[in-house]
Amino acid sequence: MPFDITRTRAAYPALAEGFAHFDGAGGTQTPRSVIDAVAEAMRIAVGNRSTAFLPGRRSLELVAGARTAVADLLGVAPDGVVLGPSATALTYTLARTLGADWRPGDEVVVSRLDHDANVRPWVQAAATAGATVRWAEFDPATGELPAGQYADLVGARTRLVAVTAGSNATGTVPDVAAIAATAHAAGALVCVDGVHSVPHGPTDLAATGADFLVTSAYKWSGPHLAAVVADPARWAGLHPAKLVPSSDAVPDRFEAGTPSFPLLAGVAAAVEHLAGLDPTATGDRRARVRAGLAAAQDHEGMLFARLAAGLAARPAVAVLPAGARRCPTVSFRLAGWTPAGLAAALGAAGLCLSSGDYYAYEYFQALGLRDSGGAVRASVYHYNTVDEVDRLLAELDRLAEQGEPADR
Repeated sequence: MPFDITRTRAAYPALAEGFAHFDGAGGTQTPRSVIDAVAEAMRIAVGNRSTAFLPGRRSLELVAGARTAVADLLGVAPDGVVLGPSATALTYTLARTLGADWRPGDEVVVSRLDHDANVRPWVQAAATAGATVRWAEFDPATGELPAGQYADLVGARTRLVAVTAGSNATGTVPDVAAIAATAHAAGALVCVDGVHSVPHGPTDLAATGADFLVTSAYKWSGPHLAAVVADPARWAGLHPAKLVPSSDAVPDRFEAGTPSFPLLAGVAAAVEHLAGLDPTATGDRRARVRAGLAAAQDHEGMLFARLAAGLAARPAVAVLPAGARRCPTVSFRLAGWTPAGLAAALGAAGLCLSSGDYYAYEYFQALGLRDSGGAVRASVYHYNTVDEVDRLLAELDRLAEQGEPADR
């Protein structure tokens, strides 16, 4: 059955404004069902967590509902879902917790392909512990992150390997399962950044080989909350810094402070939205989520193939290399334009694209492009259309002929 783009777009009120959103890698628009769920949780009486009264029980239900929804999204147990304000905040919590047991001579492995949120927390935790940081390098000619290099990077003193499941700069999808197998053979843990990959296809924690997988709800149509998931038994052996009276239970002890209950309602509604992307899907929510994301992946793949071919056919466009397997994301530069100037000009035409380094700090440093403004990024999401892709390509043609104004 063809992907019903008209039905899909009708779910997003913001699309009525007419902008073409190629900025999904930085955050997606929000479906009406998510907006309504957040509003309803703010309209009714909701107290802090308590079993003594109904408003307190409602907050307990909202937390449990969000955990179960994320569990269905990623194929984990609800008790293995730790919720928090952002992927960065959760990764810092995890890094500080794991790093407390590291010692001088221990090693951690990070990659220059990653978003800095899966680099800097580990680098800083290693510095605090006196541990050594080792770097996995991407191939600048192909954009790949060769899995074979990890055999030389990982050893008996490796405590953790951090790697992305999808580059937020180029879309490159490394062979995370192979990297994880190398790490586990040496007794190391693996933290996978799934922030960019999870929105673009079915994800299963076990299949990735990750011990910890991080995701952000606002990258898959949800509110600004995040989660890091693991086997509950893995969490049971970890003890983060926490307030004395706060819960010692797993996963609660990893969640500092009182959560935003209305936004948790939005997380559950966002997973329901993903589960409805394929209206023919049947089964439990986990099965419907997988089917919905598979249908969206096919639609995004079709659009991205059109976009990538269009960019490659334009001599004025320089596309940054990406791997053979990739999320529907591309970074490029246009001759005669700075990245910031190009993004602003596209924005003036109603086309939303990011520019700069998008926190892929090490990647752009390695390419020597940070000081010249990085690049412009186009990311396709399941509400994008063929007409929007063609509109972007036509506007690039117009701007290439025009050139950047000297006074911009």
